[in-house]
Amino acid sequence: MDPSKLPGFLAKRLVKAAIVVLAIVVCNFFLIHAAPGDPASVIAGQSGAADERFLQQLRTQFGLDQPLYVQLWIYVKGVLTLDLGFSHRQQMPVATLILDRLPATLLLTGAAFAFAITLGITLGTLAAQRVGSWADSVITVLALTFYATPLFWVGLMLVLFFSVWLEWLPSFGMMSVGANLTGIAAVLDVGKHLLLPALTLGLFYMAVYARLTRATMLEVADQDFVKTARAKGVPEGQVVRRHVLRNALLPVITFAGIQAGQLVGGSILVETVFAWPGIGRLAFEALLARDYPVLMGVFFATSVMVVLFNLLTDLLYAVVDPRVEVA
Repeated sequence: MDPSKLPGFLAKRLVKAAIVVLAIVVCNFFLIHAAPGDPASVIAGQSGAADERFLQQLRTQFGLDQPLYVQLWIYVKGVLTLDLGFSHRQQMPVATLILDRLPATLLLTGAAFAFAITLGITLGTLAAQRVGSWADSVITVLALTFYATPLFWVGLMLVLFFSVWLEWLPSFGMMSVGANLTGIAAVLDVGKHLLLPALTLGLFYMAVYARLTRATMLEVADQDFVKTARAKGVPEGQVVRRHVLRNALLPVITFAGIQAGQLVGGSILVETVFAWPGIGRLAFEALLARDYPVLMGVFFATSVMVVLFNLLTDLLYAVVDPRVEVA
């Protein structure tokens, strides 16, 4: 990787990323407003007053009486200044609300991603080295099982086994309510609450990475440069690490880079099952309450993260394989 090309590459990609995010913001705006239901009616119902005059006041207060193109222009101008609107349900700015919930989601998805990529590559490498053996068969069966099993069912079974039967781990929340823990005790408490949701979210992606690693390693192992390395007497462990695995990781990194952003969206179901206080659960609650600013704010935050993950993936190519140029 030529370091002199990196600033220009980043500048071009950031400009493209800004255009992509802006297009996503506009599409999300129209999709949300095309959904049935009147947010003013929902707010009025929560307030216990639903007469027409009060509804009109709410529409004026939140700009819902403006033409759609005017609402879009106001919203886009706000996004450009990171003003994502105001949540009528939470009675606080959307940006503040998302920033409060985002660390919990990043913790959950980061732990699930690290678990999935580490265990997936390890199991895939083990299966590729022992093709046709009982270990390969067991790994393949486990991978297909976790890939085909719905996340909510896996989560419920883990809760039933580890929380209800064994009583080893808490079943919901991010920390013990009322415990007022600090320091290492607080970190350990959050870790105990994190295990089940991270395991639930990570098992599906672990299965994907294991199968993909196995397939790509078998493909690379048949190439001439690997056969040449073995013919020269290079130790088998070094052949696997430096020649087979390193070249087989490029497709895995591509897929992982795409799915890293999807993990944030996939966390909606897991956060709901485990009552994890992240932006996934926030989006679900906003959908039920017709809280459009919060919903669009969550979509904006997740789209930015997906774009950044894809940029990071492109940079990792050059680290894993020096033949790849960032240009």
